[in-house]
Amino acid sequence: MTQAIGASATADSVSTTRPTTRALLAGGIAAGPLFLGAGAVQGLARDGFDFTRNAISQLSLGDLGWIQVVSFLLTGSLAIAGAAGIRRTLAGTTEGRWAPRLIRVFGASFLLAAVCTADPGAGFPVGAPEAPVASLSWHGALHMLSAMVGFLALCASFVMLARHFAARRQRGWAVGSRLVPLGVLAGFAASSATVLAFTAGATLGLLWLTAITARLATTLPATQT
Repeated sequence: MTQAIGASATADSVSTTRPTTRALLAGGIAAGPLFLGAGAVQGLARDGFDFTRNAISQLSLGDLGWIQVVSFLLTGSLAIAGAAGIRRTLAGTTEGRWAPRLIRVFGASFLLAAVCTADPGAGFPVGAPEAPVASLSWHGALHMLSAMVGFLALCASFVMLARHFAARRQRGWAVGSRLVPLGVLAGFAASSATVLAFTAGATLGLLWLTAITARLATTLPATQT
């Protein structure tokens, strides 16, 4: 009897400290809006920043760059938490194995981007050369590489999740999860012409991650917390 009570107390203790599926999914929902909101506010407030010339990543530079560094860290951590929630939600399926892994890669890319900052250029921060960056530093190169790998992984996760939605006859979500990667990749391909294309592609990917995570949260059984 005493052992049963002790085991029950231990289980209750674990259940109260372990993040719930809904809480983990909430992290994935919040990741994109947090990053985009923080970037928009900083971009409008910081001297010399121009959305038509500068990438949000460059906000990591200068005296207030720590704010964007924190934004990268929080976004990456929330995306990884969301991946854990998706894994629990889709447990036992192929999509439940691969999509969370790919989203974890995406989250990890933001953590790396926080450490390896972008290079100055295009007039930001104030005093930087007006011309775009001619050659990347080692940390600038790693920053770009992390973004490329991260968003490719995110796009692949959307394609995997399209299978989940298609199997449940949620046609709009399935089609969207196949089309959004094309929009993200098109934005990145056009980034050599304008940085706004890159920003638009990244924004699309982040918002779709929020949308599909929210969708999965709404279909979560009441017994699965």
